[in-house]
Amino acid sequence: MAEAMPWKETCCMEERFRFVQEFGGEVEPSLASVCRRYGVSRKTGYKWLRRYAAGGLAALESLPPIPQKPAGRLALELEDLIAALRCEHASWGPKKLRQLLVSRWPGRLPAESTVGLVLKRRGLIRPRRRRVSVRRGAGGPLSCEAPNELWCTDFKGHFQLGDGCRCHPFTLTDGYSRYLLRCRGLPDEKGDGVRRELEQAFGEFGMPDRLRSDNGAPFGAQAPGGLSRNAIWLIQLGITPEFITPGHPEENGRQERFHRTLKDATAKPPRDTMMEQQRAFDHFGREYNDDRPHEALGQVPPKQRYEPSGRIYTGRLREPEYQDAEVRRTNVKGVVSFKGKAFSVGRLLANQPVALREIGNGVHEVRYGSHCLGYLLERDKQPRLRPERPVPAPANVEAEGGCSVGATEQLGAQPIVAASDEEVVGA
Repeated sequence: MAEAMPWKETCCMEERFRFVQEFGGEVEPSLASVCRRYGVSRKTGYKWLRRYAAGGLAALESLPPIPQKPAGRLALELEDLIAALRCEHASWGPKKLRQLLVSRWPGRLPAESTVGLVLKRRGLIRPRRRRVSVRRGAGGPLSCEAPNELWCTDFKGHFQLGDGCRCHPFTLTDGYSRYLLRCRGLPDEKGDGVRRELEQAFGEFGMPDRLRSDNGAPFGAQAPGGLSRNAIWLIQLGITPEFITPGHPEENGRQERFHRTLKDATAKPPRDTMMEQQRAFDHFGREYNDDRPHEALGQVPPKQRYEPSGRIYTGRLREPEYQDAEVRRTNVKGVVSFKGKAFSVGRLLANQPVALREIGNGVHEVRYGSHCLGYLLERDKQPRLRPERPVPAPANVEAEGGCSVGATEQLGAQPIVAASDEEVVGA
């Protein structure tokens, strides 16, 4: 039996040197063929040829995988200077502060990102509030066939009175008869004041079927479904809040047109005090409802076309009732458990019943009362409400690469994140 030959020992540096010698021999081969024999890419081959040409055999040694010394931290004096400049210019960001350092720091300037890190480390940057993607209104054209079927509400733009105070006129009209139900000058646009005015209107005229508004506070909110405290209160009274499509004020055009008439009659010029301004609103309201002919009503005043609602306001709140849907009750944090998974509908809906109705292929519509909060996909590992309705795909459709496709993911919207109580403006 023949004696086995011992293994030939070699090292990386020897292999690299042999690579360089072979490529630079008398019979000059192609770089690609030499790289194939040594099992390296052409990029690596060029690297070792450059190193050998620049530094000889010693340059073929492997370099350490990490820098010889760590990157130096900014000098404490420079960090103090950045913090001081930020205190002098509280609204300036890293770009402007770095430009200001040019004349105040003789050494090398840090990058803008480094200036930002210094500000963050020193607690001089307030974290940016996370934008919440919510389902917005899609009210469409205004539609009503009888008094109290639809009321319209909004704030007319605020203006300054003679004494320096600001007046925020809150208006409420009947969509069918244009009857002015409420016109009150308020000191702000917070939800508490709006609820008081609505309660007084409900007590005097009864309750409507629907109430149309824009999506802003205090009617809508940065919360699932865009529901504010006032909107939830309306649903519990049996009134459907109706939000116009964002950026389409013409969907509440009767209210917008009324505001122009109100401004011309009562705010040109503004009165000296809130009390005087309210007297002007009250005088205008009586004339507008009782005497002023309205062209859209056949030149008769709104009073001749309006009658109070038969739905008497008692102040009693009721939880929504559902049919043909799976009902789940939220916990104290507004979290819903469904098929072994949990998702949030917001703290404003804590301890409330929500309905889930499958609309196709594992896609569920989530509702509170008659209001859609968003859509839920069963196949999501971490369920979340989506503001836009996904289009279910056939269950057995094969996608490219042989992967089966369920409900489409091309929603073009970020997940809804439950807003805290503080995030609900005007709630």
